[in-house]
Amino acid sequence: MVMSGRDRPTLENVAQRAGVSRATASRVVNGSTSVAPHIRDKVLSAVEALGYVPNQAARSLVTQRTDSIALVASETASRVFSDDPFFSSIIRGVSLELEAVDKQLVLMMVGPSGPSHDRVERYATGGHVDGAIIFSMHGADPLPERLSRAGVPVVCNGRLLIQSSVPYVDVDNEAAARAAVNLLLDTGRRRIATIAGPQDMSAGIDRLKGYRSAMHDASRRSLVAVGDFTRQSGALAMSQLLEDDPTLDAVFAASDAMAEGALRSLRQAGRRVPDDVAVVGFDDMDFARDTEPPLTTVRQPITDLGRMAARQVLRMAAGEQIEPVLLLPTELVKRDSA
Repeated sequence: MVMSGRDRPTLENVAQRAGVSRATASRVVNGSTSVAPHIRDKVLSAVEALGYVPNQAARSLVTQRTDSIALVASETASRVFSDDPFFSSIIRGVSLELEAVDKQLVLMMVGPSGPSHDRVERYATGGHVDGAIIFSMHGADPLPERLSRAGVPVVCNGRLLIQSSVPYVDVDNEAAARAAVNLLLDTGRRRIATIAGPQDMSAGIDRLKGYRSAMHDASRRSLVAVGDFTRQSGALAMSQLLEDDPTLDAVFAASDAMAEGALRSLRQAGRRVPDDVAVVGFDDMDFARDTEPPLTTVRQPITDLGRMAARQVLRMAAGEQIEPVLLLPTELVKRDSA
């Protein structure tokens, strides 16, 4: 049954049930920290028992908060990041963290154009959200700094490519890539190539750096092709690598999607995995267990990256100072492809 306006519980009903003044009930409902914990608990119990729903517009006027966080995904003209399963894992992590504290997620896509950045900046600085998380950044993306200078709490999911005070959450991509290549070296592989990620993104840059570092330390020659984190680019890059060096015996791909594309090209070329060519990916997406053969890969805590970014931006919105860098651990997952 739909409750009419007259039947809906009011703030006065909440105050009466909790045995407090209307002003005290209002402070609790609007998130004030000035109310004693035992009084706050009584008011919240009354809210739950009565099914009271605060007026969001009025609450925003009182608290100057919207209880909403923007998740901003950058996309290029040639590649739609939302096609990548990494995207849904980040959304899941952010959503879980915001849901736990009764906050809303506002998903925004920003393209490479100036007007696209202006649109996001106008929205974020116009009081529609309490903060922003930005990920899939390309090049020297100016948006994080622009929002930060305008007073918007901002956290980036991924290392920035410019000197900036804007905090970010990431894994140590360089060290993880180095560990993946060292695994191949330790199993006797010597002609190891890499399918690097985009070189205008920190993950692509850092994973290539880790590959080069491991190969240099082993006195081995680097062999590099660049993809864009998609299956198609991985397949094309693998074909190019086989053409450049038919004797290669291993490949480190900077994403599982590119590794899956590489597996397809290797099958088409008549190369057995791992007998002829070993393959290691990066991300440990769900499909990595179901490739043929199952993919050895670097597991990064993608959902936790989203959760941590949300946690950090909420702390900033509450006025806390947070660390400018936060790295989460990775794990090398060994399966049959290497």
